[in-house]
Parts: sequence; C-alpha cells; structure tokens
Amino acid sequence: MFENLTDKLEKSFRILKGEGKITEVNVAETLKEIRRALLDADVNYKIAKSFTDKVKEKALGMEVLKSVRPGQMLVKIVHDELTALMGSEKVELKLKGNPSVILMAGLQGSGKTTFSAKLANFIKSKKGRQVLLVACDVYRPAAIEQLKVLGEQIQIPVYTEENEKNPIKIAQNAIKEAKLKGINTVIIDTAGRLSIDEEMMQEITAIKKAVEPEEILFVVDAMTGQDAVNTAKEFNDRLDFDGVVLTKLDGDARGGAALSIKAVVNKPIKFIGTGEKMDALDIFYPERMADRILGMGDVVTLVERAQEQFDEEEARKLQKKIAKNQFNFNDFYQQIQQIKKMGNLKELASFIPGMGKLMKNIDIDDDAFKSIEAIIQSMTPQERENPSLINGSRRKRIALGSGTDIQEVNRLLKQFEETRKLMKMVTSNKNALKNLPKR
Repeated sequence: MFENLTDKLEKSFRILKGEGKITEVNVAETLKEIRRALLDADVNYKIAKSFTDKVKEKALGMEVLKSVRPGQMLVKIVHDELTALMGSEKVELKLKGNPSVILMAGLQGSGKTTFSAKLANFIKSKKGRQVLLVACDVYRPAAIEQLKVLGEQIQIPVYTEENEKNPIKIAQNAIKEAKLKGINTVIIDTAGRLSIDEEMMQEITAIKKAVEPEEILFVVDAMTGQDAVNTAKEFNDRLDFDGVVLTKLDGDARGGAALSIKAVVNKPIKFIGTGEKMDALDIFYPERMADRILGMGDVVTLVERAQEQFDEEEARKLQKKIAKNQFNFNDFYQQIQQIKKMGNLKELASFIPGMGKLMKNIDIDDDAFKSIEAIIQSMTPQERENPSLINGSRRKRIALGSGTDIQEVNRLLKQFEETRKLMKMVTSNKNALKNLPKR
C-alpha cells in the first residue's frame, strides 16, 4: 500500500540529512521533491501545491529544538499535514434510525456489492445489530446473485424481487420487510454504470428521496487515482453523500485518491477495503494512514486485530501450558489459525515500523502456512499431544500423508522444539521478575 509514495518521500527527507538548521534554501529543495512525489502519486496539482505551501510556512516559522534534527522536524510537520489533508479524525457511521438505512452509490466495478456485504458483516459482528441487504441492481442479474452468495456466506438475509424492475419499489418494500421483522439496519446496493450518465444519477437521486437514508456512502476504486476523485465530485454534487469508501487500497501503490478526495469533496473517508475476504475492512483513521505513508507502520491497528482474534481466557490457559512445558501441536495449529484470521501476512508485516520497506520486494504467499498445516493434520491425536512420540517411521508416514518430504517434517519438528524452549524461557523470566523483592 502506497509503497512508491513512501519511498519518494523518504528520499526527499534525506536532503536535510546533516543540515544543522532549516533554511529557505534546503526547505525549498526538499519541498520540490515532496511535491513531485505527490504528483507522481496522482494527487491533484492544486492540492499538492497547497500542501507543500502549508508545510513550508510551518517549517520556516518553527524553531527547531536542539534535541531534534531538521529532517525529523520536517517529517513531523509533513505527518501532521497529511493527517489534516485526509480528515484529521475518524468519522463514525450513523446508526440511530430504526431501521437505519444505508444507501450505496458508485460506478460499476468499484467493489460496491462486495463492500455492501462487508459492511453488513461489520455492523452485525462489531455493532451487534441485525442487518438486511437489499439487491436493487435490476440491470445486472449477476450482481443480485453475487449479493445472495455473499449474504449466505456471512449469514445475513438478502431481500430481492425477481419480477420487479423498479429499484425504488424494491427499496421501499425492503424497508417495510425490515420493520415487520424487527431488523434495525438496511443496506441498499444500487446499480452502477461503466461511466456517469444522467439516467443513473436520476435513478439514485429518486431512491434517495424515496427511502430517506440515514447514511449515503460513495464507493470508489482507489486504484483509479484522479478519476476516483473526479467521479466522487460529480456524485457528491448530485447526492450530497455522507462519506467515502476506498476499495482495493491494498493494491494501490500510489495513494492519490486517499490523499485528494477529502480536500475535493469535503466529505470524510469512512472505510477502506484491503482484500477480498469479508473481514478485510478497516475503519479509516487519517493519523494511522499518515503513519503508514511515512513508513512508520501502524502498530495500533495490528494490536486491535490481535485483540479481536485472541481470547484472554484462552491466552491465560496457553501461558500455563507453556510454563509447564505442555505446549503441543494442537496449540501450535490453533495459533496459526488465529494469525491467519488477522489478515494477509505481508500486510501484517507492514504494520510493524520499518518492516514495510524490508518486505517490499518479498512475495509472501497467503498459503505460507499450508505445508505446516498439512504436516500437523497428518499427525495422530497422540502425536500432536505428545510430539516426543514422533520417531523415524512416524516421520515418514507424516511426510507421505501431508504430501511433503521428510526434511520438511524434520525442519518443522526442530523449529517447534526451539519455539517451545524459547516460549518457556520467556515465561520463566517474566515470572522470575514478578517474584523479585520490591525495594
């Protein structure tokens, strides 16, 4: 995500390396490179110029502390301005109505239908609300079928009317259905077009008037850069939407849409899509995104994802097992499943400060754990519980059953044993520190 922009910004900050103070000359040179980096990232020219003007004004008007180098000071100023450019604070979804009606808008191919299902899953799991998905794309039967499949996957009902071709009636009937069944959130997936046209705008404006949604979200493909910003402006002029959703952000190496859209339409980015899975959806935090753009990682999001997947009670039980040297392959397998639920491995690594750059050219397969899982699954319950039982003949059987070779099995057993020793040592040291007499 935004790798190209991150690299170019880092290079621009190097100009100030070794400088004793910030001057008009060295700031001008640095800002020229920053502006070029923003333009290469497909940021609107006026926005890029306004951004660098603000950075220059702050940099020249700020006294550099003796303990802080000029380069560090400029990074801080750029970070603050990036955060402000993207909206400063996160903006929550409005969910007060009964039912709360959320209307989706966007072009065809923007990921609107997939996002509708992701949002439904988010509201159900994180907000504890009942959700009804509504298929109002009457022009594309595949979109209705797609929503049905996704709804089944996340166990959320999907309202459709096969013989009705009027999306306004479908939306109104769906809201009546939600009221009858006591469902408090309705998400309406509308038709998209390959480009903006008057018929499309009139239709979605009519749906808005008929259902009076509490929230209108404009869904846009982040990889389309400036086109995304221009489309957002046209939709906002007609719909006056409440927030933006940037999809496919995990594949966007430039970042122009994320940096420009708030300044152009003056509406917050509320969510970002970072993958195909139904839980690959993040609330948009401008400050955290500024951290990522500047290569500082995003430890807070990493911790939040870990907290969602790891149960405190289970963690305590596991700690006791480790302390007693009872950590086994069942526990190991369970830990792998929890890590996988946290997201793509390369993305998780990018949340750690400095790791994003190191991982840039390293291809981490999403199936990185596949052979390990196959080996563990080929063990008997007794072998998983007590790995010391696994002798030479058992290793051959496990290799054959898992479709791997004996070297891979040996490697895993060795790594597992080393991990177990290390975990026990860390746990023992923590307990020893706790038991030290207080002065």
